[in-house]
Amino acid sequence: MTKGTHDYHDDPRNADIVIDINGEYFPRAEAKVSVFDSGFVLGDGVWEGLRVHRGKIAFLGQHLDRLYEGAKALDMAMDVAPAELEARLYRVLEKNGMRDGVHIRLMVTRGVKATPYQDPRITITPPTIVIIPEYKQALPETATRGIRLFTVHVRRGYPDVQDPKLNTHSKHNCIAACIQAAKAGADEALMLDPHGFVATCNSTHFFIVRRGEVWTSSGDYCLGGITRGTVIELCRAHDIPVFERNFSLTDVYGADEAFVTGTFAGLAPVREVDGRLIGTGERGPVVERLQRLYLERLDRECL
Repeated sequence: MTKGTHDYHDDPRNADIVIDINGEYFPRAEAKVSVFDSGFVLGDGVWEGLRVHRGKIAFLGQHLDRLYEGAKALDMAMDVAPAELEARLYRVLEKNGMRDGVHIRLMVTRGVKATPYQDPRITITPPTIVIIPEYKQALPETATRGIRLFTVHVRRGYPDVQDPKLNTHSKHNCIAACIQAAKAGADEALMLDPHGFVATCNSTHFFIVRRGEVWTSSGDYCLGGITRGTVIELCRAHDIPVFERNFSLTDVYGADEAFVTGTFAGLAPVREVDGRLIGTGERGPVVERLQRLYLERLDRECL
């Protein structure tokens, strides 16, 4: 089964992890939330995926900024300050004896409802905060072999329908895109914006390389990706021409290289889009250089 950049080997240590729910610790098998929780009833909440490297949570400040901004946009009154949430994250790592090779899913929902209905005013508890740390790393071959993408009919829409800047639990459009790509035998979906330009993938951000230039979407119809932004910064710092712009599938099919970015796997090459080989179908020199620069940046971030 293809899983793209999120493919991993199961780690038996995860059977015994301790999970934080609202500041209390539960063994994995006993970690539960109410069936009246807003996240279960409606997918009403925000979340972040976090990478632990050398004992530190990488780019944590940026992740928390995005989480709290999303909560404010959804009018969710957070009852935990960012500093306390950061402390909780590190306490659950300490509780599990975790230091490296760890991925955290941080989830915040609006809270428990009096009855299963959408109106936020019938929420009767503070937000539900769940922290799940797991020993989980991208497979080493993900960085070299390249993934296959398929362009789906599901679009990244206008912000007045469902703002793609929000990292919400309501991810049905991305799930629908993922299903279509999987049915086509691809690893992940490439999604277009309402105008037919390339926007992003269902769970990662998309880049192409043409004649030494790195292109990514305008950013108008995708999440403000933290790894995406880091790669753009690295390009600018190392004299690699980089552009946030509109481009079409024709530009993609004719690209010399392509890659995707995300918190879990960092940078991963793309070898094929819609059955067309990208360049030679092998990881190219620009992708390899950016992978190296990103790992160096990650090391500095986690000193």
